[in-house]
Amino acid sequence: QVQLVESGGGLVQAGGSLRLSCAASGRTFSNYAMGWFRQAPGKEREFVAAITRSGGITYYPDSVKGRFTISRDNAKNTVYLHMDSLKPEDTAVYYCAAKSGSNFYIRTYDYPYWGQGTQVTVSS
Repeated sequence: QVQLVESGGGLVQAGGSLRLSCAASGRTFSNYAMGWFRQAPGKEREFVAAITRSGGITYYPDSVKGRFTISRDNAKNTVYLHMDSLKPEDTAVYYCAAKSGSNFYIRTYDYPYWGQGTQVTVSS
């Protein structure tokens, strides 16, 4: 089992920045690919960013590419999501997820382990 705890959410004005953190425990963190997803009210959970277990490869959808950056510190068992140029449409609950594997993964059903989520609200 892998336990994931997100933090760093909050209220920010449009154009601002936030950094989310996700602390992992329970298994060897460096064995797990990590992802960030988000879910707005009334919408499906959507992919935001992914990173391989070494951190060597990252992947983003077009909606956040160039604004969001995923990174990880395997020594601290933590994955980060740095978000710049935030827009009101980025408002959602943000979740981190973990999957044992050597690739990166972009589908919700790829990931067996999830955090509880952290709210990000971007005001216009």
